[in-house]
Amino acid sequence: MEWRKSSHSGGGNDDPCVEPAESAGGVWVRDSKDPNGGRSEFERAVFAGLLVRVKHGGLGF
Repeated sequence: MEWRKSSHSGGGNDDPCVEPAESAGGVWVRDSKDPNGGRSEFERAVFAGLLVRVKHGGLGF
């Protein structure tokens, strides 16, 4: 899989970032600070909805 890091992350090794990677079944995400740790898979539509909410500040934290 090809993992992508946001251009908004600042590029530093200490900056936390969620990295997505596309697969045939959906979108996987992992923590950039722990690339060998846990990963989660989301359906494409669910991940797209999450991105919309994040971009518009709708997560409530």
